[in-house]
Amino acid sequence: MSPLDTPSGLTDAQYDAAIQAALARIERTVDKWLEDDVIDIDTARSGGMLTLTLPNRTQLIVNAQPPLHELWLAARRGGFHFKLNSSGQWQDSRGGEEFFALLSSCASEQGGKPGLTF
Repeated sequence: MSPLDTPSGLTDAQYDAAIQAALARIERTVDKWLEDDVIDIDTARSGGMLTLTLPNRTQLIVNAQPPLHELWLAARRGGFHFKLNSSGQWQDSRGGEEFFALLSSCASEQGGKPGLTF
Protein backbone atom coordinates (compact mmCIF):
# COMPACT_ATOMS: atom_id res chain seq x y z
CA MET A 1 0.00 0.00 0.00
CA SER A 2 1.41 3.38 -0.92
CA PRO A 3 0.92 6.46 1.29
CA LEU A 4 -1.58 7.73 -1.27
CA ASP A 5 -3.79 4.72 -0.46
CA THR A 6 -3.96 5.52 3.26
CA PRO A 7 -6.65 7.71 4.85
CA SER A 8 -4.17 10.49 5.61
CA GLY A 9 -1.64 10.26 2.80
CA LEU A 10 0.95 9.25 5.43
CA THR A 11 2.64 5.91 5.71
CA ASP A 12 1.68 3.90 8.77
CA ALA A 13 5.17 4.57 10.16
CA GLN A 14 4.78 8.33 9.72
CA TYR A 15 1.36 8.23 11.39
CA ASP A 16 2.73 6.14 14.28
CA ALA A 17 5.64 8.55 14.80
CA ALA A 18 3.22 11.51 14.90
CA ILE A 19 0.97 9.73 17.42
CA GLN A 20 3.89 8.77 19.65
CA ALA A 21 5.17 12.37 19.59
CA ALA A 22 1.73 13.73 20.55
CA LEU A 23 1.27 11.27 23.43
CA ALA A 24 4.83 11.89 24.68
CA ARG A 25 4.23 15.66 24.62
CA ILE A 26 1.11 15.24 26.77
CA GLU A 27 2.92 12.97 29.24
CA ARG A 28 5.91 15.35 29.51
CA THR A 29 3.59 18.30 30.15
CA VAL A 30 1.63 16.47 32.86
CA ASP A 31 4.90 15.32 34.49
CA LYS A 32 6.10 18.96 34.54
CA TRP A 33 2.80 20.14 36.08
CA LEU A 34 3.14 17.50 38.80
CA GLU A 35 6.76 18.48 39.43
CA ASP A 36 5.84 22.19 39.64
CA ASP A 37 2.68 21.50 41.71
CA VAL A 38 0.43 23.11 39.06
CA ILE A 39 -2.31 20.46 39.05
CA ASP A 40 -2.49 16.81 40.08
CA ILE A 41 -3.44 14.80 36.99
CA ASP A 42 -3.08 11.02 36.94
CA THR A 43 -2.13 9.45 33.62
CA ALA A 44 -2.61 5.89 32.44
CA ARG A 45 -1.32 4.77 29.06
CA SER A 46 -2.28 1.59 27.31
CA GLY A 47 -0.85 1.32 23.81
CA GLY A 48 -2.25 4.23 21.82
CA MET A 49 -4.69 5.33 24.51
CA LEU A 50 -3.86 7.87 27.21
CA THR A 51 -6.33 8.57 30.02
CA LEU A 52 -5.92 11.76 32.04
CA THR A 53 -7.82 11.78 35.34
CA LEU A 54 -8.25 15.24 36.81
CA PRO A 55 -8.55 16.05 40.53
CA ASN A 56 -12.37 16.11 40.34
CA ARG A 57 -12.29 12.56 38.87
CA THR A 58 -13.37 13.66 35.38
CA GLN A 59 -11.33 12.26 32.53
CA LEU A 60 -9.87 13.25 29.20
CA ILE A 61 -9.17 10.33 26.91
CA VAL A 62 -6.77 10.64 23.99
CA ASN A 63 -6.85 7.70 21.64
CA ALA A 64 -4.99 6.79 18.46
CA GLN A 65 -7.11 5.41 15.63
CA PRO A 66 -4.57 3.70 13.33
CA PRO A 67 -7.02 2.40 10.69
CA LEU A 68 -8.25 5.96 10.09
CA HIS A 69 -4.91 7.70 10.79
CA GLU A 70 -6.72 9.89 13.32
CA LEU A 71 -6.27 11.06 16.89
CA TRP A 72 -9.42 11.17 19.01
CA LEU A 73 -10.22 13.18 22.14
CA ALA A 74 -13.09 12.40 24.50
CA ALA A 75 -13.94 15.14 26.99
CA ARG A 76 -17.01 16.40 28.85
CA ARG A 77 -17.39 18.89 25.99
CA GLY A 78 -17.74 16.04 23.48
CA GLY A 79 -15.80 13.76 21.18
CA PHE A 80 -13.38 15.09 18.59
CA HIS A 81 -11.52 13.52 15.67
CA PHE A 82 -8.24 14.99 14.45
CA LYS A 83 -6.24 14.45 11.27
CA LEU A 84 -2.65 15.53 10.73
CA ASN A 85 -2.64 18.53 8.38
CA SER A 86 0.06 19.59 5.92
CA SER A 87 1.62 21.82 8.62
CA GLY A 88 2.10 18.83 10.93
CA GLN A 89 -0.68 19.86 13.33
CA TRP A 90 -3.55 17.68 14.45
CA GLN A 91 -6.67 19.49 13.22
CA ASP A 92 -10.28 18.71 14.20
CA SER A 93 -12.09 17.26 11.20
CA ARG A 94 -15.32 19.12 12.02
CA GLY A 95 -14.52 22.39 13.78
CA GLY A 96 -10.96 22.88 12.54
CA GLU A 97 -9.53 23.47 16.01
CA GLU A 98 -5.93 22.41 16.70
CA PHE A 99 -5.62 19.38 19.02
CA PHE A 100 -3.33 20.80 21.70
CA ALA A 101 -5.33 24.05 21.91
CA LEU A 102 -8.56 22.11 22.40
CA LEU A 103 -6.96 19.67 24.85
CA SER A 104 -5.63 22.63 26.87
CA SER A 105 -9.05 24.26 26.92
CA CYS A 106 -10.79 21.05 27.99
CA ALA A 107 -8.19 20.35 30.70
CA SER A 108 -8.56 23.90 32.05
CA GLU A 109 -12.36 23.59 32.09
CA GLN A 110 -12.56 20.15 33.59
CA GLY A 111 -9.68 20.69 36.02
CA GLY A 112 -10.99 24.06 37.22
CA LYS A 113 -7.53 25.51 36.52
CA PRO A 114 -7.52 28.26 33.87
CA GLY A 115 -4.50 28.62 31.62
CA LEU A 116 -3.33 25.02 31.33
CA THR A 117 -1.34 24.71 28.11
CA PHE A 118 -0.03 21.54 26.49
